[in-house]
Amino acid sequence: MNKNSSNIMALAPNTSNKRETVCIFGTGDFGRALGHKLIQSGYPVVFGSRSTQTSSLIPKDAEVLSHAEAAQKAAIIIIAIQRQHYNFLTPLAEILHGKVLVDISNNLKINQYPESNAEYLAQLVPGAKVVKAFNTVSAWALQSGTLDASRQVFVCGDDMEAKQMVMDIVRALGLSPLDQGSLLAAQEIENYPLQLFPMWKFPILLSLGLIAFFFFYCLIRDVIYPYVYENKDYSFFIAISIANRICPILALILLALVYLPGVLAAIIQLYRGTKYRRFPDWLDKWMLCRKQLGLVALAFASLHVLYTLVIPIRSFVRWRIISQTVSLALNNKTEPLDTTNAWLSDSYLALGILGFFLFVLLGITSLPSVSNNVNWREFRFVQSKLGYLTLVLCTAHTMVYGGKWFLSPSSYRWYLPNAYMLSLIIPCTVLVVKFVLIFPCLDKPLTRIRQGWERNPQYSE
Repeated sequence: MNKNSSNIMALAPNTSNKRETVCIFGTGDFGRALGHKLIQSGYPVVFGSRSTQTSSLIPKDAEVLSHAEAAQKAAIIIIAIQRQHYNFLTPLAEILHGKVLVDISNNLKINQYPESNAEYLAQLVPGAKVVKAFNTVSAWALQSGTLDASRQVFVCGDDMEAKQMVMDIVRALGLSPLDQGSLLAAQEIENYPLQLFPMWKFPILLSLGLIAFFFFYCLIRDVIYPYVYENKDYSFFIAISIANRICPILALILLALVYLPGVLAAIIQLYRGTKYRRFPDWLDKWMLCRKQLGLVALAFASLHVLYTLVIPIRSFVRWRIISQTVSLALNNKTEPLDTTNAWLSDSYLALGILGFFLFVLLGITSLPSVSNNVNWREFRFVQSKLGYLTLVLCTAHTMVYGGKWFLSPSSYRWYLPNAYMLSLIIPCTVLVVKFVLIFPCLDKPLTRIRQGWERNPQYSE
């Protein structure tokens, strides 16, 4: 009974209202914002500054002292100054001995110095316990309270007790600490805020490349070809028609590229007969950015929906409808309803609506606020089973719309097939290979491999 009680007490947060004093060296924007947030969370705060005069910018409940006096009042000292000003800490080495120094600094560029700022601080004050934290949180977020986008705080340090004290402060501020290990991880943590959308780089560059390719491809087929052979100026197609061709094409290709690495990984695992060997680096990186690929694909699908909705108000479309109506009236003719085309049109629209609905559902479940509230099985069901269903519907949507052009010689302008045909290559490949992989003769050994079975156990060494 006593043992269980002690375990519960160890796991329970400290319910005492009294918190230890926190010292902050530096009265800049971040130091003041962090001090204000600490005071709101119940921490007594003392600022260490070159000037001990109280400023209206300093939180009113905080005390401002000299660096030496402030350091003596707290066991945890947050260094809210830039690396180039760390030298003033050397004379304070004796006072700072045994103290927890929290380095929150960032640099102007990646790998600006040979060692991280936190490691440099540990060299200047060897008797202190240096912890890296708070460098991924902005002063503006602390001041405005909009911490939803930057709630995660990376923490690293060599002293476990000191690191735990800092993580307790992080939790008290309503943030989520993430232990990154020893102080050797500080370099990576300091580089993180300097990376500009690191996981989005490949999806965005790939999208730009595909946009450029399909834009010039459609420009040649839909604008230049009619101008050369028919003397018709369709240059206005660039604004809506070509854009509305590119968007669904990219949405379908990028969606297929979300599931292609999983298919390739399954083939590699079947070939190797083990799951304990690493995939190639390019495949690892590809699999890590699948979420971003899917969200970019959803963005293009949404643009396709918007472009499609404005089609009835286009001048070209209204002119064509009026011309056909007038022509039928002058010839005193009526055209009977073609039920085959009606079925194709309605099927095409229905598949598109259902595909887009599931596409949006995939995007919603990828959001952290939603994915954190479902278990792994539910998340996998949506992202895998419904994801493949989305790919099937979107591929069928494209095939029903452009299937009639496959056997039409007029659709091959300058021997170039319609762009919709090109968009079906990757999705159809993914679906065919996935269909083959669900055969029992392949699915059963693949399942065993993913559960730990190995064809040749020596590969795991």
